[in-house]
Formats: sequence, C-alpha cells, structure tokens
Amino acid sequence: MADVPFVDAHIHLWDVQRIRYPWLTPPFADDGPNGSVAAIARDFTVAEYRAQAARWNMVGAVHVEAGADPAQALDETRWLEAVADAEQLPTAIVAFAALDDPQVEQVLAAQAAQPRVRGIRQIVNWHSDARRSYQPRDLTRSAAWQAGFAMLKRHRLSFDLQCYPGQMPALAALIARHAEVPVIINHLGMPVLADPHGREEWRAGLRALAALPNTAIKLSGLGFVARDWTDALVRPLLAEAIDLFGPARCLIASDTPTDTLFAPFDRCLGVLADATAAFSRDERRAMWGRNAERLYRLGLGARLDIAVETRSTSCPTL
Repeated sequence: MADVPFVDAHIHLWDVQRIRYPWLTPPFADDGPNGSVAAIARDFTVAEYRAQAARWNMVGAVHVEAGADPAQALDETRWLEAVADAEQLPTAIVAFAALDDPQVEQVLAAQAAQPRVRGIRQIVNWHSDARRSYQPRDLTRSAAWQAGFAMLKRHRLSFDLQCYPGQMPALAALIARHAEVPVIINHLGMPVLADPHGREEWRAGLRALAALPNTAIKLSGLGFVARDWTDALVRPLLAEAIDLFGPARCLIASDTPTDTLFAPFDRCLGVLADATAAFSRDERRAMWGRNAERLYRLGLGARLDIAVETRSTSCPTL
C-alpha cells in the first residue's frame, strides 16, 4: 500500500450498451491519435477500476468525460451520478459541453445542476497534421468558443484543457482574461516530439500557461507522448512540468483505461511515483491528492490526512 492517499485526477468509465461512444465503435484504425482502441472498446466499470488501483491507496477519483456522442453528454453525466450513488465512485465529474454551441448557456446550466459536476472538458487538440487532430479546425480561435469559455465562471465550473503545445500561447492570453476559471491541463500538455521543434514548443507553451495562477497540470497520458514510451523518455518531461508548475499545481492521474492501451496501470503509476519520490511528504500529498481535492472541490477532508502505516515491500511507495 502506498504511503500517501491517492486521488486519481483523471479516469474514464463507460457502458457501451447504455451510451454511444463513436471512438469506441468499430471499425477501428491504427492511424488516429490513440491508435486502435479495440482493446478497450468494452464496458469499463468501477469494480475493474478498483482492481487496477488496488495497490495505490486510492481514496477518490475524478471522472472526465469519455467521448460520448455529444447528444448523450447529459445522459453520461446522469449515468455517472447513479454509478457514484451506488459505488461511491467517481468522487467528482468533469462533464462535456461544446463551448461553441449556440445553446451552451443551457448546456452548462444543465451539467452544473448535477451534484458531482465540477468542470467541463471539450477536447480541442488541433494540429496541422490531420492524423493528429481531434477537431477539423482550431475551435479555440473562434469568438463563439471563447464566449462559451467565459460562461464557465457563471456556473462555477473549471475547464480541463486538452490541446497541443502550438495552441497554448493563444490560449494563455484567453485564460489570463478569465482568471476566475481554474484550468487543468490534461496529459502533460501532450508534447508532439515528432515535430521539428516539438520539445521546445511544448516547453514554451507550458511556460506561458504556468505563468498564470489559475492553471494546473495533470501528470498523465504518457502514451500520448509516445505509444512505446520508456521511463528514460518521460522522466525529463515530468521533471520539467513539475518544475514549471510546482508541486502545488500538479495532479497525478492514471487516464485509465485509455492509457492502458500503451502500458499497464501499475507501470504508469510507478513512473509517476519514481518522478515524485524525492519531494517532501507534504509535496507528495499535494500532488497525489490534495491538489485534486482543492481544484475539484471533492470534500474528502480527513481521508486525505490519514497517515498509512502499513508497508509491503511488494507495493509502491510514494
């Protein structure tokens, strides 16, 4: 058992019979951003998640919208609320809303009315290479999308930002204008190391975002750095991200089951444990749980302050 409580800041659950997920629907191809997702195109339940996380002193988890058909976004949230009522997970929900939707005000109001909804995610990754893009154009440049982003404050919603580094400088200017909206960068900022200046662009983009006090970053999504990632590849990136944002603004997350396409759950969490091992106990408590507690308003309270005394040489130490 790990020695600090763990709040997983980014998980997905799905019931493919109840909700339609276009990206989990055949036919599958290997040339998209995730590669083939056939291996995870089945129900993923709380019981399966608990089994994966069994070695990590998990006390809570944040569910992030899982790419449901936009017409079923509210259905996904309501299903998750029912799951949480029965299973005590997820602890909080980051729901979907298309911020450029003409009806976005009503959509945000409906999502925010659900008890566990704390934020919104709309994946906005755009790249000049269409094989990398999740969107046909850079939505974040549109006046409609930016107006929708501004509405998040009214509903006390954070925003989970999944973008590419090339989009970050312009997004930093927008985020700076809306300092009351917490923005949590997904998956280490998704560096595109194959680009000619990919690492430098990622570093510059993160530096621009990290300069804003209302931003934080999830240490997750290592398979998006490279499907065949190694510790030697990702450890310097993790160190840079922590250095830029500081332990008070970094959140540990598994991105399961998506990231299990690339490596087992324990391997993903293991490299994050190694990357944070040299920090003080309070700093590790922050990265592994307290930051998620604060940003997503989880209400876990004393569960994050319990010191775990049990040790096992076969279990990870955070």
